Amino acid sequence: MSLIVVGSMAYDAIETPFEKTDWIVGGAATYVAYAASNFIKPINQVSIVGYDFAREELDQLLWRGVNLEGVEIKKDKKSFFWRGRYHLDMNTRDTLVTDLNAFLDFNPVIPDSYQGSEFVMLGNITPALQISVVKQLKTRPKLIAMDTMNFWMDNALDDLKKLLTMVDVLTVNDSEARQLSGESSLVKAARAIMKMGPRFLIIKKGEHGALLFHEDKVFVAPALPLEEVFDPTGAGDTFAGGFIGWLAHTRDISFENMKTAVIVGSAMASFCVEKFGPTRLKEISRADIDARIRQFVDLVNFDIELV
Repeated sequence: MSLIVVGSMAYDAIETPFEKTDWIVGGAATYVAYAASNFIKPINQVSIVGYDFAREELDQLLWRGVNLEGVEIKKDKKSFFWRGRYHLDMNTRDTLVTDLNAFLDFNPVIPDSYQGSEFVMLGNITPALQISVVKQLKTRPKLIAMDTMNFWMDNALDDLKKLLTMVDVLTVNDSEARQLSGESSLVKAARAIMKMGPRFLIIKKGEHGALLFHEDKVFVAPALPLEEVFDPTGAGDTFAGGFIGWLAHTRDISFENMKTAVIVGSAMASFCVEKFGPTRLKEISRADIDARIRQFVDLVNFDIELV
């Protein structure tokens, strides 16, 4: 059992209405790996970093069972860097700086040792690179999941539509689902998107939870009401890591188990927002995760008697 994770490893500078940090590890693949490593090992990471990516961060990932053979280190460039500022509602943010640096040279290569992995998570990178990863896999994995964003819908729609025919699960937020489908109703949007290829669709709605669609079935997962959201950076990627990590752990891709995976992903995301970057993800234990999942279960369990 193993999982391939493809995406960015980076540094972020984050400013919220309450506090700020000028230099903290980030990147989609980093968050996915931290979340998924609670459920599955090894995680076969595919990414690129610069000479400034701290050795202790790489060691932390290795300690968690993340295989770094597929991570290229560019010795003449810095790592991908992003600076952003969140508004008071924490749902909107302004990008202040995006320095791709080493990420400009990212050309993901799947090492021979990664071949045969049963699960794949394609982080939010150009659809052309995501397609190249799928084509490099010698054996069709049990499940391929992917993330994308509205930028690629605007600038690489043909490649994105081609990719959708090659994957099993798509994760997007509600505005992206509407843009991709051209439908305002999320139910109609889901139906239109699944006709494009993916058998399963997850529509993330931030503090309002997530929707899972498959054929004519829908599952609605809540978000845990939190007193404070400290930093929402990486929450969506952490959700994806918990989701794919659980599926890889159980090797069960039925709709019923996907519902559990969505709850697991939501629980992991609820930890992520409690501190800057992946700080909280580095602290939690499996007991903490199990307790948080029980909170989600209690949130939606109820008895009702119709008279």
